[in-house]
Amino acid sequence: MAIETMKMPQLGESVTEGTISKWLVGPGDKVNKYDPIAEVMTDKVNAEVPSSFTGIIKELKAEEDQTLAVGEPICTIEVDGGIAAEETKAEPATSAAEEKTTPVRDMSDPGKGVNAGRYSPAVLRLSQEHGIDLTTVAGSGAGGRITRKDLQKLIENGQTQSNAQTSASTAASIPAKQEARSSETPAAKAPAQPKTNVTAAAGDVEVPVTAVRKAIAHNMLKSKQEAPHAWMMVEVDATNLVKYRDAEKADFKQKEGYNLTYFAFFVKAVAQALKEFPQMNSMWAGDKIIQKHDINLNIAVATEDSLFVPVIKHADEKSIKGIAREITELAGKVRSGKLKQEDMQGGTFTVNNTGSFGSVQSMGIINHPQAAILQVEAIVKRPVIIDGMIAVRDMVNLCLSLDHRVLDGLVCGRFLARVKEIIEGMNKENTSIY
Repeated sequence: MAIETMKMPQLGESVTEGTISKWLVGPGDKVNKYDPIAEVMTDKVNAEVPSSFTGIIKELKAEEDQTLAVGEPICTIEVDGGIAAEETKAEPATSAAEEKTTPVRDMSDPGKGVNAGRYSPAVLRLSQEHGIDLTTVAGSGAGGRITRKDLQKLIENGQTQSNAQTSASTAASIPAKQEARSSETPAAKAPAQPKTNVTAAAGDVEVPVTAVRKAIAHNMLKSKQEAPHAWMMVEVDATNLVKYRDAEKADFKQKEGYNLTYFAFFVKAVAQALKEFPQMNSMWAGDKIIQKHDINLNIAVATEDSLFVPVIKHADEKSIKGIAREITELAGKVRSGKLKQEDMQGGTFTVNNTGSFGSVQSMGIINHPQAAILQVEAIVKRPVIIDGMIAVRDMVNLCLSLDHRVLDGLVCGRFLARVKEIIEGMNKENTSIY
């Protein structure tokens, strides 16, 4: 018999970790290859992880609601043939993130193992978030390496505050690529954020944080911390569009079997404008900006306690009818729990229908790693001045949040002006639903 290790898979582009939301097996259970063994939640999708082997579940390496980096062990499976893993592997398994460690200078204890001064990106991030001085931590990994589990144990025991007297040695644990900034004074560096300490009083209700909510929180925090957000808005006269859609909606519903929504027209307008302004369809990649060829639009779909962003692929190639159908199908999948991993992948720009619940102005958080998100607000009747006369028109605000590393106000202003022009020109004479 041999022991094989299942690792946390990468369930989407730019996904670096996943949360075990539910185990579907337990130790001693028999599984076949491709049988689902766990439900995993990431900031992109909730998916079942299939077994890579046929055998008996030997050990679950993670608890439910525990977050692991891509490549970290999640369980072991006893399979037929070969030699037991315990006899062939002298060193414990480490995650892919921990294998790609960053060498740093550790002068605090010359007697530590050869890997004591090597920290993975996951370990560095966790230590910074909780104010842990890595030079004071004894690693349990190979060669004295500090692992995520070592830090998680300290966090659980409340031992997360850095000792002020060790600030000099802490500076030595900065990754090599950041050493050029090591001359900064401690006051110039951002302090570690302490864990919020809030207790429930009499009458308060404690609501457990679900895996979905944790994933949403992680992605939103990452976007706000990494991307310098800027914001702009244009006001659009959608009167002709409203008349056109209202005149067609009943026949469309009878013929096609699903609703012709205003949102489908806005998604079509955005897709057309993105084709003319490809800079908006870009992503930040550290030392370069990647301008995406395909126009794949994420749309935000909310449930009672969660938010998902499935993708309309090649939206620029679809008619308004085709977009309306995909909006209906994707929203149905979200609300019935049938959304698949592939439904969430490949998005290049996000359009959010915030007007569906009456919002008239909002600032969205960018769907990382995209460069922008557009909020389509509620269409409301307002008095406007036309040729010196007051008229009642159907007006809508379009609110754009942008990553200022990638985009500037000039291109964004021109993009919004083009979307406005397209929408204001939509009518029965020059806009085909089919």
